[in-house]
Amino acid sequence: MFLLGALFTTVDTKAQVSVGLNVNIGNQPAWGPVGYDHVDYYYLPDIDAYYSVPQRQFVYYDNNRWIRARALPPRYGNYDLYTGYKVVVNEPRPYLRADYYRSNYGKYKGWKGERQIVIRDSRDDKYKHHDNGWHGNNPKSKGKGKGHH
Repeated sequence: MFLLGALFTTVDTKAQVSVGLNVNIGNQPAWGPVGYDHVDYYYLPDIDAYYSVPQRQFVYYDNNRWIRARALPPRYGNYDLYTGYKVVVNEPRPYLRADYYRSNYGKYKGWKGERQIVIRDSRDDKYKHHDNGWHGNNPKSKGKGKGHH
């Protein structure tokens, strides 16, 4: 009976640890939408690009290949990360299925519906320790004209 109880305790502990490892709220950028404990990527339909939360890199298509960079190229200089619609994607390398994301989420390009609340503007306690700093290059956002940190 004791061994059986110890087994369940061990399994329970492992489950709690694995769930804890899947939370990445503190790594999500301040411009990310609220409500997600874990995000691998955001798909940005307005510019047909992605943002990798774990790597803190944008992924965009240029010259027939996918580019990874800490900042968006100048051609996206007018894009506002805080107001643009973001689609949460939890799969590895979603840009390899770009046609799927374009066809299913292209309707959010130029979205004029209800605005997504972003982490920076949230009053939820789970974001209390978030740095609410500025990640990425966005001339229309906080830190105007400055690079990322």
